[in-house]
Amino acid sequence: MHYVSTRATSASAARNPQRFSDILLAGLAPDGGLYLPEEYPQVSKEELDAWRKLSYAELAYEILRKFATDIPDADLRALTAKTYTPEVYRNARTDESSADITPLRVLEDGAQGKLVLQALSNGPTLAFKDMAMQLLGNLFEYALAKNNDELNIFGATSGDTGSAAEYAMRGKRGVRVFMLSPHKKMSAFQTAQMFSLQDPNIFNIAVDGVFDDCQDMVKAVSNDLSFKARHKIGTVNSINWARVVAQVVYYFRGYLAATTSNDQKVSFTVPSGNFGNICAGHIARMMGLPIDKLVAATNENDVLDEFFRTGVYRVRKPAETYHTSSPSMDISKASNFERFVYELVGRDAERTHALFRKVDTHGGFDLSGAAGSDGDEWKLVGQYGFASGKSTHADRLATIRDVLDDYGITIDTHTADGIKVAREHLQPGVPMIVLETALAAKFNETILEAIGMDAERPAGFEDIEALPQRFVVMGTDVDTMKAYIAQHTGL
Repeated sequence: MHYVSTRATSASAARNPQRFSDILLAGLAPDGGLYLPEEYPQVSKEELDAWRKLSYAELAYEILRKFATDIPDADLRALTAKTYTPEVYRNARTDESSADITPLRVLEDGAQGKLVLQALSNGPTLAFKDMAMQLLGNLFEYALAKNNDELNIFGATSGDTGSAAEYAMRGKRGVRVFMLSPHKKMSAFQTAQMFSLQDPNIFNIAVDGVFDDCQDMVKAVSNDLSFKARHKIGTVNSINWARVVAQVVYYFRGYLAATTSNDQKVSFTVPSGNFGNICAGHIARMMGLPIDKLVAATNENDVLDEFFRTGVYRVRKPAETYHTSSPSMDISKASNFERFVYELVGRDAERTHALFRKVDTHGGFDLSGAAGSDGDEWKLVGQYGFASGKSTHADRLATIRDVLDDYGITIDTHTADGIKVAREHLQPGVPMIVLETALAAKFNETILEAIGMDAERPAGFEDIEALPQRFVVMGTDVDTMKAYIAQHTGL
């Protein structure tokens, strides 16, 4: 299995084929594009049948071995077995060990269709990001140990990526983490989860701006190839291919748990900001998983919903980016979207590069086919199963109340966005699985507003906001950021 950049010509890709281990620590390709496999491995019906009996760790091994073909099977099996254990992914609602790492819960099963919630927040930081990040931490440590090397992770977070990465990397030999986050724009719980870590290899940087400013700085540093090489910079954002492919696993798990036959289809609704989570669903569908619809649920920052409804991708400026009660989706430039656009335009790397240059120069592009547009590929979106919807603060509050009243569970704000939009896309005979984003305790301010009482907290997180916090505040100047990294890496 070899990988190509979304911005590389076929000739240049052929001269420089990349293996999984080559891109594991890399993030962006040298040309600024994102890595994808030359072709997607296919999954047969016989394999799906066999996989129904597997544990989550065994399923992860079977899927990842199709992509990480240069890692010995025994090593990869050991890595997934080490990662996906009931002890790491405890049932966060009861703090009990559970072999079912991503259990399903049927919420509705009526004439309009079946609505199912897939729990993805049983990891150490109570968010779905743990599902991939814990594996990434073990993969990084494995790769670095083989070469007696070190890595400086430089990432950006709108909330959950940062804590998941830091918890996965704390104490890892040869790894430092420099994590950017928008200053005072995360929930109090999310902020405390990150900033209370005192590990010497963790550096939290609060940026005086929005998430897109943080993400732009990560890309700017990654595109400075000499600085990146000299300071051994890697990334854990969803631009990192290994993180996206690790997320593919729970789509297979959800499908296999919700069906009894490979002739059945399911749909997924995914709370979406940076397009990484739903991109993993797209990859699973391209591999042959019988997915009917992939529904992107956005909040008031509805860049993705606008594209799937109209064919226009219009990036918002920082001043136009709303600070909402589902803050992990307060993103107006979806960095993973390039992977899907590359597929949509027929894997034409030069065209993909031109479209995203226009994002930088004109703030977006138009594939609607209208007069003066940049193309008409939007008409093909349905072939990939994509649909979308939008949720607002009022929708969020109402959905949180409804789910508590009807089913006795308290959901977080992002999951509420997912359930609200999922209900608009239900179909009889096709289960709709909503991917849970996080536990409600991480967004208690809005839970209190919605239901008049605090969200229940898992053991060990009762007073996290009272812990001492360690972080620095910085502006958006890239050179200042580079100087800070250089000062603390000693390279």
